[in-house]
Amino acid sequence: MNDRQVHKFVQRYLEATECRIMEKSPAHFLVKLSPRADRDLTNRPFYWGFVDRTGAEPETMSMLLVTNKNKYDESKAAASPSGTAAAPGTQVQSASGASGTTQPSGGIAGAAEAALGRSLGFVHGSLNASGRVPREDLYYGSRKLEQLFESAKASGSYLCMFQEPDKKNSHPLQSTAYTAWLGVNFKVEFTCDMKREELHSFGVSMATGQCTERFHDRLQSLRMTHRLPPNVHTAKNGLTLAKATAVAEQTLERKLKGYDYVWADAAAARLQLELATVQHYYEPLLEAQEEDARAAAAEQFKRRQDEIRWQYEPRVTVSAINCGIFYLQGIG
Repeated sequence: MNDRQVHKFVQRYLEATECRIMEKSPAHFLVKLSPRADRDLTNRPFYWGFVDRTGAEPETMSMLLVTNKNKYDESKAAASPSGTAAAPGTQVQSASGASGTTQPSGGIAGAAEAALGRSLGFVHGSLNASGRVPREDLYYGSRKLEQLFESAKASGSYLCMFQEPDKKNSHPLQSTAYTAWLGVNFKVEFTCDMKREELHSFGVSMATGQCTERFHDRLQSLRMTHRLPPNVHTAKNGLTLAKATAVAEQTLERKLKGYDYVWADAAAARLQLELATVQHYYEPLLEAQEEDARAAAAEQFKRRQDEIRWQYEPRVTVSAINCGIFYLQGIG
């Protein structure tokens, strides 16, 4: 993922989790997290345990999410009068002409804030006067972005949505038929000592059993809502959810059977070569060892063989990333 893709994903995540975006640019978001996002992203189990036990009104954290570090730092430096921001503890000139030292949050108030922050994650009142907002640089592979991925995966694995009808063509006395579609996104991993991944999106009509590929792209072109629109009725399903799932799986299986698996043959050959090399090393070693040492060497030999098989053995793994029921206009 490049910076633009990361930025687009973060914005969609913030909107989906109902976070309040207080400030944004093409390089950052300054947000007030929603309770749902705060639970997933801030690692404050003691604070949320306290809220759940007492029923207190939760106070969520604010965060600065930077999606393009270079661009954001350049814009902040350009906005600063001196080109660089003053660091805590540096000499500054007061309005009266006297110089002083900027003090970081310290003393009794700072110690109390730090202690309460460790226990509850949020400090009420004047002790939190510093208003420190934690900054997270988001890029592909960063820990915080992985947290966003996991949160989105856990919360968005299953959903039900409806296509929004065209208001221009709607009639108050006319009911539009909608068909339920099972949409499934699969991840296919081709693994040996190298790895390749593919994403496949299938849609299965629950009325007719028709299966289409690139279903996610079709949904992207439509306006969807979580609420059933007015003047809409749903068609009777001809397939159960289990049958629709089987149709999607069988379609993907047929597709994968048509692939070229020369890479797997090459990986199997490398596997045999590595196993032969390890065997050539350990066989003389085992013969020369005493009985007690031979058992330890044999265990090491077996462990090394298992490691090589795990690394080189070709395999294809399919997993469902997420799925949902989507009601789309028409009978299909």
